[in-house]
Amino acid sequence: MAKKSMIEREKKREALVKKYAAKRAELKAIVNDQEKPMEERFRASLKLAKLPRNSSAVRLHNRCQLTGRPHAYYRKLKISRIALRDLGSNGQIPGMVKSSW
Repeated sequence: MAKKSMIEREKKREALVKKYAAKRAELKAIVNDQEKPMEERFRASLKLAKLPRNSSAVRLHNRCQLTGRPHAYYRKLKISRIALRDLGSNGQIPGMVKSSW
C-alpha cells in the first residue's frame, strides 16, 4: 500500500489539472499561434508560467486504483501487477486463470 500522503498529493494534482485545463489550453493556443504578435504571445507565456506547476497534466503519475502503487501499472486495467495477481488468484477477474504448480 502506498503512503496516504502520496495518494492525496496525486488527488490534489488531478483536481488542479481539471480546474486549470481550460485556462491552460486557451493560453497555449495563444502562445502557439504564429499569426499573433510576439508581445501578445510573450504575455500569454508569462501568464502560463504563473499558473500552479501542479496544474500541468504532465505532472500526473498513474497509480493503482486499489493500492496506490505508482510502478508496474497496467493502463488498460488501471491496477498494478501485484493487485492483478491477487485478483487473478482469487478468481475475481473473468477469464483469467492463474496456474500454480
